Amino acid sequence: MYLTIKETAEYLELPEAYVEKLIVQGKIRSIHDGERFLVNKSQFDSYFDQMEKYREMIQEYLNESIPEDPDVKDED
Repeated sequence: MYLTIKETAEYLELPEAYVEKLIVQGKIRSIHDGERFLVNKSQFDSYFDQMEKYREMIQEYLNESIPEDPDVKDED
């Protein structure tokens, strides 16, 4: 499915000008149909998959309990 720059910006939750800049720089692949740039939506699938895995990894790390320090001495 192809998206316009406006639709791509909404999908990625980024400003349109920034998305257009990324297209011109070649960081987002697109085709030009003579009137407008069209972006294939499926190129972002792996990005969103990686971000979800990263969020899960961070959440697991934050949920991990802190181990007791073996060097702590009770001086009472």
